[in-house]
Amino acid sequence: MRPERLNPLFVAADSLKGVGPGLARPLEKLGLTRVKDFAYHLPDRFVERRAVANLDEASVGENIVVALTPAEYRSSAGRGPFRVLATDSIGNVCSITYFGRNTAWAKKQLPLGEPRWIAGRLDQYGQMLQIVHPDHVAEAGAAALGQLVEPVYPLSEGLTQGRLAALVEQALAGIPALPEWIEPGLLDKLQWPAWRDALALAHKGPHGAARDRLAYDELLANSLALMLVRQSNRKQSGTPLQGDGSRRARLNLPFPLTGAQQRAIAEIEGDLAQSAPMLRLLQGDVGSGKTVVALSAMLIAVEAGAQAALLAPTEILARQHHETLTRLAAGTGVEIALLTGRDKGRAREAILMGLLDGSIDMVVGTHAIFQDTVTYRNLAMVVIDEQHRFGVGQRLMLAQKGRRAPHCLAMTATPIPRTLTLAQYGEMDVSKLDEMPPGRQPIDTRVVAVERQADVIAAIGRHLESGQQAYWVCPMVREQENEDLAAAEARHAELQARFGDAVVLVHGQLRPELKDAAMERFARGEAKLLVATTVIEVGVDVPNATLMVIEQAERFGLAQLHQLRGRVGRGSGKSTCLLLRGPMLSETARQRLALMRETQDGFRLAEEDLALRGGGELLGTRQSGDTPFRVASLEQIQKLLPLAHDDARLLMDRDGGLTGERGAAARLLLYLFERDWGVQLLRGG
Repeated sequence: MRPERLNPLFVAADSLKGVGPGLARPLEKLGLTRVKDFAYHLPDRFVERRAVANLDEASVGENIVVALTPAEYRSSAGRGPFRVLATDSIGNVCSITYFGRNTAWAKKQLPLGEPRWIAGRLDQYGQMLQIVHPDHVAEAGAAALGQLVEPVYPLSEGLTQGRLAALVEQALAGIPALPEWIEPGLLDKLQWPAWRDALALAHKGPHGAARDRLAYDELLANSLALMLVRQSNRKQSGTPLQGDGSRRARLNLPFPLTGAQQRAIAEIEGDLAQSAPMLRLLQGDVGSGKTVVALSAMLIAVEAGAQAALLAPTEILARQHHETLTRLAAGTGVEIALLTGRDKGRAREAILMGLLDGSIDMVVGTHAIFQDTVTYRNLAMVVIDEQHRFGVGQRLMLAQKGRRAPHCLAMTATPIPRTLTLAQYGEMDVSKLDEMPPGRQPIDTRVVAVERQADVIAAIGRHLESGQQAYWVCPMVREQENEDLAAAEARHAELQARFGDAVVLVHGQLRPELKDAAMERFARGEAKLLVATTVIEVGVDVPNATLMVIEQAERFGLAQLHQLRGRVGRGSGKSTCLLLRGPMLSETARQRLALMRETQDGFRLAEEDLALRGGGELLGTRQSGDTPFRVASLEQIQKLLPLAHDDARLLMDRDGGLTGERGAAARLLLYLFERDWGVQLLRGG
């Protein structure tokens, strides 16, 4: 239960003065539903204004504060602007200009003959200096406007900077002081302010130390929660699983296991033999053979007399996994079932009965496999594919399906940079597949200028005529006004006009049944060309598709380009990936495309992607895993996470964990960043 002293932070937004039903919606779009959210809604940047004695001291385009005296009102005909001509201390004239505003309001703000401090951007219209819609107007007293540095917040429609700043100020005024949770020696060394002071400073100006401290708090809460999960997991009682190898010996493998696969299987086998449930992340590049490793782990469970389940994020991927596992395990005598939300009636009842009586050894499916109606005889091993697609709560529900906590193997096809692995999977042991099975041909990757698009379309025609299939990936679904961007719908229409009904379209806004139908047509070979957005970046396995075209490739991150390229090269034939680039390339985009041509090592590309993106583009896509952080930027994660990890370990190992003075403060930190539920729920994986 949340400690009482934190209650003021979790009070609803409508407790703030001025927040009613009309303002609640735009605030909700920004995630501002509680007082705490306003405190942590940090400015994107700050506008700095210079106080000047007169307009001669200012430059056009500069943000200034200056004393001006209104001298004349000028109304325009029709919908033209309302102007207040004002003079500075030496007689320079400036127009204070309002568009669409109530003139009575402007006159009240700026009465003739009474000097006012005006804050805003100085511009020029013709020969006249002007300030359009000043940010602040205040009575001229002994000093200029006090706030020369002003925060600029992320906004949503229906909010203004002034309104949001006032709400943030209200929220900060009600924040309680909290005891210190950072190790005192570290706090002194880094010269960071106390927590409440750091929050106030972060809204007042570009205070790097304050923002670093707030980011560190978030990283420390995360590291601590993951350590608690790991500690809790080791105390749980699972079912030791030791197989005799009889089923695995009869596997129908198309190629010998790589050294990396053998190492991963040995690590998993060692984990499964323990009474503490396994929590392991299997990282494998596209095509590295994760499915075989997962099947070996599941067969160990079956050999030990237990059941295993594989959870996939989409029905299409679940069906593909079921087909692959059934083919590989054909000679083992293992009964493998597929259970999705589409299964109804007697077929579904038969599967449920088989799971209950144990006649089904393995089940593959979507979230349907952990619904309340699904009961297992002895579920002891769970594999979660594309692990970042699942919420922690969903994973926990699956974990509760066993008599005891089942062993859990999470898989991701996305090589994750080391720093982010620590941030997101710190409670897990990690196995890495960094070798490719023999027989996989490298994908011929080329960068093609958009001016040669007609040649690319002609090449697709020849490719389809030869009986092979192809993908065309666009960065958007529809054309956006004033943006010359490819859209999947427009491209689909163009290519369908050229190649007929052999062209299908898939994107995230399609109804699920339409998306599934298009994907199945392509998987069966009835459709020859799949036009899509990035929804196909994982979970599409069509060996006959050997050509990938990625339009406006410069708009994608390296990790995402690598995932998309991995849709081809899945059979034994030669595959090609064409990166269609626009005419204007930034230096970063140029480097990305060059790296794509140079290497197919996903682990190297993931690290390079992190270096190239920088803090302004926090991972950009889910391909490096969604970061669970709201405050910490990418640079802060890289800089501060090792410190936070060490500090959390120090707290757990030396400072008595969550007991004692610092431990009590750390408990407040976990509740503050809502990692309290994580201590329970993350046990699911």
